Amino acid sequence: MTTLTFAASTFGDPGRGPLLTEWLEDFNKSQNTIKVSAAAVPYPTFGQTVLTQMGSGKGPDLIRFDMPEFEAASDAGLIAPLDDLIDVSKYDLLKQPDQFMVHDGRRDGIIFEASNYAMFYNADLIPKPPTTYEEFTKTAKSLTKGDVYGLAFRQTEAEEAGVWQDIFNYVYGFGGKWSDGKTLTINSPENLKGLQAYKDLYDAKVIPRGADAATFRRMFAEGKVGMELNNGGYVTATRGQNPDLNFSVAPIPFPVRSQGAILAPIVINEASPSKEAAATFIRWVLEPANQVKLQEILGASSVATVTQRSAEKLKETPFLTVFDDLTESSLPQIVLGFEAKTPDIRKIVVQNVIAALQGTVDLKTALDRAQEQATQLVG
Repeated sequence: MTTLTFAASTFGDPGRGPLLTEWLEDFNKSQNTIKVSAAAVPYPTFGQTVLTQMGSGKGPDLIRFDMPEFEAASDAGLIAPLDDLIDVSKYDLLKQPDQFMVHDGRRDGIIFEASNYAMFYNADLIPKPPTTYEEFTKTAKSLTKGDVYGLAFRQTEAEEAGVWQDIFNYVYGFGGKWSDGKTLTINSPENLKGLQAYKDLYDAKVIPRGADAATFRRMFAEGKVGMELNNGGYVTATRGQNPDLNFSVAPIPFPVRSQGAILAPIVINEASPSKEAAATFIRWVLEPANQVKLQEILGASSVATVTQRSAEKLKETPFLTVFDDLTESSLPQIVLGFEAKTPDIRKIVVQNVIAALQGTVDLKTALDRAQEQATQLVG
């Protein structure tokens, strides 16, 4: 019996983790010679932990990466190419997100989850969702009183990867971008405008400052937070924490319809001694019935292939189509042209943005400094 380990931060999700573990058991029951066991590594340290293991020739056989770490691992030759292991022409893959699975002409990943960012809101507190940034700010301020906050987002260095995901929506939602594909544009006027909007909300004290994502997500489930920008995977997690919460979803109400997406590839570790067995698992994942089941577990996310949402699911969650309609305007949270350097650029940007939040430097100076440091880094 070949036993494979599959590492994914989602196994630790309160709502989705147990369902994903059950889904793995479906695979195990279908096999005589291969068994896959789940390895949950906490999200904040996931990428660094697994990259370090892979770099020393160890680590899990299968990994669900976020894009920055996927690009870094791919660039370092730590991922087994899939071209000879899986014939993707057999599957109806989602074209827009799938293009990012091919690195330097070589297929290194298959999408496990593609999850667009949208605005979650408590429909009891907010009957009509805001449609502009001004309304968004006004709503956040009017709801903040006592132990209730209008909004929540990550704002501590300990959650670097999560802060990057959160600020991505502000940068792109105000017409900015991290690069033009050839040159870094961290301190562009558009980026400054988007990050100023993020800082203004922090300064307005409409968020539970210092609270980590686990804390403020629990608060959202308890009706103590009015709005949160999050990805489709959050639907299942929220219902797992409070099945009775009356919440809904709308597009992020920023000036430009452009937002982040969690693109999470599943990859095979180059150091794995059982690559063919690992490919057997990925081929199983891609079978239509298993894709539909995975999508239902993941919530409002898409999977690798084109699937149809059932009438039953749409009745239960009418706003699923909000997420699906955002696929064409969603982008993975990487720095285009500097994909493999994204984790290093992210660290520099987040450190400088948080220094500005904490008032040790003004935001423009912080972004100028981040531009200078990141430009030196990429050479």
